[in-house]
Amino acid sequence: MAHPLGFYKQQGLNVEVTKTAGWALIRDKMMNKEYDATHFLSPMPLAISMGLGSNATPMNVATIQNINGQAITLALKHKDNRDPKNWKGFKFAIPFEYSMHNFLLRYYLAEAGLNPDTDVQLRVVPPAEMVANLRAGNIDGFLGPDPFNQRAVYEEVGFIHVLTKDLWNGHPCCAFGTSTEFIQKNPNTFAALYRAVLTAAAMARDPKNRELIAKVIAPQAYLNQPEAVLTQVLTGRFPDGLGNIRNVPDRVDFDPMPWQSMAVWMLTQMKRWGYVKGDINYKQIAEKVFLITDAKKQMKALDQKVPDGAFPKFTIMGKEFDAAKADAYAKSFAIAKAG
Repeated sequence: MAHPLGFYKQQGLNVEVTKTAGWALIRDKMMNKEYDATHFLSPMPLAISMGLGSNATPMNVATIQNINGQAITLALKHKDNRDPKNWKGFKFAIPFEYSMHNFLLRYYLAEAGLNPDTDVQLRVVPPAEMVANLRAGNIDGFLGPDPFNQRAVYEEVGFIHVLTKDLWNGHPCCAFGTSTEFIQKNPNTFAALYRAVLTAAAMARDPKNRELIAKVIAPQAYLNQPEAVLTQVLTGRFPDGLGNIRNVPDRVDFDPMPWQSMAVWMLTQMKRWGYVKGDINYKQIAEKVFLITDAKKQMKALDQKVPDGAFPKFTIMGKEFDAAKADAYAKSFAIAKAG
């Protein structure tokens, strides 16, 4: 959005936005310095900084791109099988291991008593290929980003089982970030990028701009999706594939705050599912990777309202998450999993 609406140009930047075929490729291109900055899945900069799945390279989250905006979508044949307790043997697609999609799906399945590592199959599939895989019967469902959940409804191959907003209202999805080295070497360019993206986020927050946004990001150079699908997602007025028209204005929203407690939650899930072995200094990693102080500074410079704090509490599937008690939280699941 910052590109077609000229927000980069406004900051004196000449930016090339490049479509990339998958998240592992984005990670590799960032590590090889082929890209200067990127749209990340928000857990990726944590994983890359810690050397999970790649060599350790310090990365940073400058802003959260969107909150909410995902869903669990199931194939139409499961219309009468909505209880996750009955999903043993299901095959689900997720975009990447180090994604909110993976962590939220695992959390949801585990709350229903399923072990996501043994009771179901989780497959990494690029989001743009999820609908085709659903149509072909290769998967039973996916927890993916929009607009692909809505695209499955539009194509009449799936239905929206649950919006991730209903699991954790306000959860982070994607992030805008770059390498720590890029920030150190190019502080002024980084600040200009920051301002452009924050300007886009502020505009996207306003519901009256959502139809315009759908129009500018629908073309092939960007999302290459039907404008109607994007409008349904962005306005929150949409058919769910079950015969209902739903009205959920904050189905997707745009709050750029890189809350450090969000990072801590992601780290607890990496610990919970064995992506990280040994002890983690949750607070230290969160503070290093999620640049909340910078975000507030740049928001102030743009006269945007700046919220207080860095570690707000969140409610996830009815349970309060307090980053100050991260260790106990991570361990509470370990016992349940063993049981």
